[in-house]
Amino acid sequence: MEQREAVICLWFEMWLKKVDLGISKLFSDGAVYVESWGPRYEGAAKIKLWFDEWNRRGTVVQWEIKQFIHSEKQTITEWKFKAEMDSGSVEEFDGVSLVEWSQEGKIVFLKEFGCNIHNYDPYQAGDKPQFREEATLWF
Repeated sequence: MEQREAVICLWFEMWLKKVDLGISKLFSDGAVYVESWGPRYEGAAKIKLWFDEWNRRGTVVQWEIKQFIHSEKQTITEWKFKAEMDSGSVEEFDGVSLVEWSQEGKIVFLKEFGCNIHNYDPYQAGDKPQFREEATLWF
């Protein structure tokens, strides 16, 4: 379990430092990575391409791990994420990654799930829900 946590921590550290510290050592050649908002990258080479390209147009300023949950071949990681894009936009949300492992301890599948951090109680004023007038962010 410690080895799995170290792999995930190194992946997050790479984003925070904007440096590939060994993507090919973390992901199997045929790994699949699915971002919470839809993009899917197949293969360690494509994951590296995405990592390098993304880091030319944005900066991850926070990717904090809250907890790990392990099973025989999977790990779930809960985290908080914040990035600042060169365009001026800021992305901030809570998330979970579902990670599946090879026998060699490499990531073979990683799928992210995101959650809006701006939570509220739509029933605060009574039995009829009052939802915010804002665009829905589907993670």
